[in-house]
Formats: sequence, C-alpha cells, structure tokens
Amino acid sequence: MTLLLDENQSRRIVPFILDAYPDSTQIALLGMQQADDLAVWKYAKQNGFAIVTRDSDYLDLSALRGQPPKIIWLRTGNQSKAAVVNVLLKSKDAIEQALEREGKACIEIF
Repeated sequence: MTLLLDENQSRRIVPFILDAYPDSTQIALLGMQQADDLAVWKYAKQNGFAIVTRDSDYLDLSALRGQPPKIIWLRTGNQSKAAVVNVLLKSKDAIEQALEREGKACIEIF
C-alpha cells in the first residue's frame, strides 16, 4: 500500500514509513501544497495512493465520488511526528485488512 500524506501531516514522516509503505509521499513533496482537496483526491486516484489525513473532507469526497482512493483518517488529535509514524506502523495490518482485503473506503485510526 502506498500512502499520500495530506498537507496536515509532516513531510518529515515519509522517510520513517517507507519500509512499511514503499513509494509513499506527502503533498508538499509533490509540489501540491496549494492544491485543493479535489485535486489531491484525483491525483491519489490516478496514482494508486491511499490518502492519510486528519480531516473529514476526504471522507466526504469518498461518500460523493466513491473509491479509490482509500482514506486513512487519523482521529488521534495533534500528535508529534514520532507518534504519527508509530501509529501508521502499528496499524499497518489493520489498515491493509480494512482497505485491501475487506475493500472498505476508509479506516479511522484512534
């Protein structure tokens, strides 16, 4: 699974998750920091990314437009980069189970 971290996630997270989520990236690393949610949505869909976000905006887009892309909604509040890395790595099996094997559009991580 390849992740696209939303602008509300630090680009400094990316190097720490690449072993678990190869080819993952973040919006700013793609030069898309000014892109609106729909542009990010379309990019993720065209390039096979699951979007990692703290916002419900992508869940709303998923309800309107269906999937892909899949959504990983971090409901953990504001946390350090290390905490976000830890939650993504610890939740890898649950994320893959929900999004890939069960075909769900979104997984909420608390």
